[in-house]
Amino acid sequence: MRFLVILAIVVLSLIGLVLGDICTAASYGPPYIPTRCNGNRQDQFPPGNLFVAVSEGLWDNGAACGRRYRLRCLSGNNKPCKDGTIDVKVVDYCPRSPCPSTLLMSTNAFAAISNSPTAKINVEYIQI
Repeated sequence: MRFLVILAIVVLSLIGLVLGDICTAASYGPPYIPTRCNGNRQDQFPPGNLFVAVSEGLWDNGAACGRRYRLRCLSGNNKPCKDGTIDVKVVDYCPRSPCPSTLLMSTNAFAAISNSPTAKINVEYIQI
């Protein structure tokens, strides 16, 4: 039994503990309005401007508006990740076609988890 506990600890430490789903993320800059969620309303943006636009896979015919996600940078070219997590709010559908990633993060949100403003990163996300 002790062997199984040690084996489980080793396996978890090797693969890392991932609790959410994994997707790609990139940064996008202003202008941020109008959005598909709340048009030109300035009060749609959360404190610190930590928000995202989502691609078709998360959009859910607009039901994604207002959803909150906890994000953690996992990887990217040239080790762009900062430690920690951030909480973001969905305010828009991806304004580019085709969308370059699953999540387009505001410049403030992206800077909170990545050292490189132009990187495309892999993030873990979970709805909160």
